[in-house]
Amino acid sequence: MGQTVFIPRELDANEPRVAASPDTVKRLTALGFDVVIETGAGTRSRIPDEEFAKTGATIGKASDVAKADVVLKVRRPSDAELKSYKAGAAVIAMMDPYGNDDAVAALARAGVTAFSMEFMPRITRAQSMDVLSSQANLAGYQAVIDGASEYDRALPMMMTAAGTVPAAKVFIMGVGVAGLQAIATARRLGAVVTATDVRPAAKEQVASLGAKFLAVEDEEFKAAETAGGYAKEMSKEYQAKQAALTAEHIAKQDIVITTALIPGRPAPKLVSAAMVASMKPGSVLVDLAVERGGNVEGAVAGQVVTTPNGVKIVGHLNVPGRIAASASLLYARNLFSFLETLVDKTTKTLAINRDDDLVKATMLTDGGKIVHPAFVKADQQPHVEPAAIQATTIVADASAEPAARKAATRKPAAPKSPSSKPKGIA
Repeated sequence: MGQTVFIPRELDANEPRVAASPDTVKRLTALGFDVVIETGAGTRSRIPDEEFAKTGATIGKASDVAKADVVLKVRRPSDAELKSYKAGAAVIAMMDPYGNDDAVAALARAGVTAFSMEFMPRITRAQSMDVLSSQANLAGYQAVIDGASEYDRALPMMMTAAGTVPAAKVFIMGVGVAGLQAIATARRLGAVVTATDVRPAAKEQVASLGAKFLAVEDEEFKAAETAGGYAKEMSKEYQAKQAALTAEHIAKQDIVITTALIPGRPAPKLVSAAMVASMKPGSVLVDLAVERGGNVEGAVAGQVVTTPNGVKIVGHLNVPGRIAASASLLYARNLFSFLETLVDKTTKTLAINRDDDLVKATMLTDGGKIVHPAFVKADQQPHVEPAAIQATTIVADASAEPAARKAATRKPAAPKSPSSKPKGIA
């Protein structure tokens, strides 16, 4: 009997995704694992138990995790879940560790070897493991669909015998993976699309998708990108000019989508209350950073807010989870691609090489200790939340990490986009 991989049903009511698919179950069994799926784990992702069983999985119950050598999850396990985990088990998930030091310490106390998939380095070898890109890509798509639904008008221009319906104007703030997919989706639906970002390289990416780029293109803008592809912090003078240009532009838009999110920090404020007040009744703002405080002033996590001037601010949580059937398939493949690197192909057993760059970048806890440099003192001192970024211009990289994480992972910027492979992700 081989080692066991267990995939539980996610307990969070707002998390419909699952960490496996019939395809990855087949691949896991080929690697030599016995795969156990908790009953109902894939139901909300349109994967019934029978589909898992057909590809070699055993349908079990939650308590089966006690025998598992590997646990694949979407969200970090709770303290209650950890009580059933076997010491030494490898737990792979999106751990959301920033600001959750107690939870990271609990993983260490449970004795599990925990890996945070958000920390996967953006190198060629790890592209198939990049959960931030796979999920942000879908979030960008869904943001446009959500915006169009709330806008309740047609997006493309329509010329009819009864008259002409003008095309909707869509403005994307942040040209990373989510932003690029939002541009592509809005263009497919026939909208007139503009986008902004402080990185000069983004201009070409925006144009390649048929949208118009908006920025103050002075000498400072031309030098606004680091060697690693990240956005530099701009001067106050530039920020003021960009803010004025953006404010004037937003007042004319029908749908605005903001994508600036930096793990470990509150989201930068990009759209002020005055900008929202300047928009036409019926206009829509979709805030993809609402889980970290939001880019839009007035956004409320988990709600669609209608302002006094009739503007809707969409603050849906877990946007990739709103299309869970697609998101789960991509996420499951991300997990499999990573787990495959941890397996000895000869013995077909888990053999974690702690000197591997992918392991060093993603391992949070091991042997009862917190081992990731950015969190090694999480169980010794309280976490101090960093101050919000006072941004009046766009933040380009939604996965740009605090300095400690950058040093630990040595992560270059090379994410994927719908039609190209730009630097940065939004």
